Amino acid sequence: MIRILIADDHPVVREGLRGMLGAEPDLTVVGEAASGPRAEALCASLHPDVVLMDLRMPDGDGVESIARMTAAGLPSRVIVLTTYETDGDILRAVEAGAAGYLLKDMPRAELAGAVRSAARGETVLAPSVAARLMDQLRDRPERPRLSERETAVLRLVAEGCTNAEIGRRLFIGESTVKTHLLRAFGKLGVDDRTAAVTSAMRLGLL
Repeated sequence: MIRILIADDHPVVREGLRGMLGAEPDLTVVGEAASGPRAEALCASLHPDVVLMDLRMPDGDGVESIARMTAAGLPSRVIVLTTYETDGDILRAVEAGAAGYLLKDMPRAELAGAVRSAARGETVLAPSVAARLMDQLRDRPERPRLSERETAVLRLVAEGCTNAEIGRRLFIGESTVKTHLLRAFGKLGVDDRTAAVTSAMRLGLL
């Protein structure tokens, strides 16, 4: 059985997806979440094979949750299932680690097939999404390259560590931490710690 977690803030949508997918003999819904953070917690405890993740939810969007789940090394394959197909949303989701990007108007049989494909390790994209993504990748500038130490510092910033705490954990001076941060800021084109972490996650660097 392929175990599925549904993350969507609309109860009617969750109920509909549960009914549609539960009718398939090899699919089972093991949990539901109405927010990104709740989906992350359930993913860590239930270990579903596939997560169907909406983009617009309370307490942060789905892409932020996907990025945190990827950074945590959770093995579940996450498929974005949404009504939105803007270029920015698609690219952010893929860079955050999504295994697919589908639209909610797709037929039940195609959705079930996409879940099976994702569980096998394949990437699943709605045709219109695939076309947009290809256009984006052709036109995008080269993303910045952070050093291993700059990446390590930003990861600890993302965990909420102060510069002093980062220095102790990495066995470097606080001034060196600041130097790494300033270099990362320059590469990412940002001016503060929060923007640096957000940008690095959006670019798939964390």
